[in-house]
Amino acid sequence: MKISKFQTTKNVGREIVEKAGVDVDLLITKLKRAAAAEFTTYYYYTILRMHCSGLEGEGIKEVVEDARLEDRLHFETLVPRIYELGGELYRDLKELHDDAACAAAYLPSDPSDLTEILKVLLEAERCAVRVYTEICDMTFGKDHRTYDISLAILHEEIEHEAWFQELLEGRPSGHFRRRKPGEGPYTQKFRHIE
Repeated sequence: MKISKFQTTKNVGREIVEKAGVDVDLLITKLKRAAAAEFTTYYYYTILRMHCSGLEGEGIKEVVEDARLEDRLHFETLVPRIYELGGELYRDLKELHDDAACAAAYLPSDPSDLTEILKVLLEAERCAVRVYTEICDMTFGKDHRTYDISLAILHEEIEHEAWFQELLEGRPSGHFRRRKPGEGPYTQKFRHIE
């Protein structure tokens, strides 16, 4: 099937964002790096979750699982927008890993130290809050779709940060159990999978 030249030369969605003053190539780079961070976080949280064991760890495991699954949802929410703007994903997983907007959430040297695991989780969420705040600032009033997606993810990343901070500090919790793991209450409207 041959695609006509007209169909491949114009992307009105991108054109409108450019006319609003957004450097779309820079935005695509930021979105790709954010998606890379979400993908790697999903992977590393899988490992971190597995090491949350024992009486204390089992309670933490469920919270890590919610954040882990929601980070996968964030990745899957960002991908269509990257393509809509004319970008594409990394073709190499090493490149994706190395270009992620946030440092890898590696398992601490003592994998049985739940406090250290929580610190790794907390720092990953703090980085995500910074990333999405920056994208929201860049797109506010200029790229409504990217702003809506980024703001929804930001809401969930702020919740994730609060969960791990509450677990570390032992203060009263604002964490309410999700109706189902990885629910993504703010990003579920963008859900492309079930």
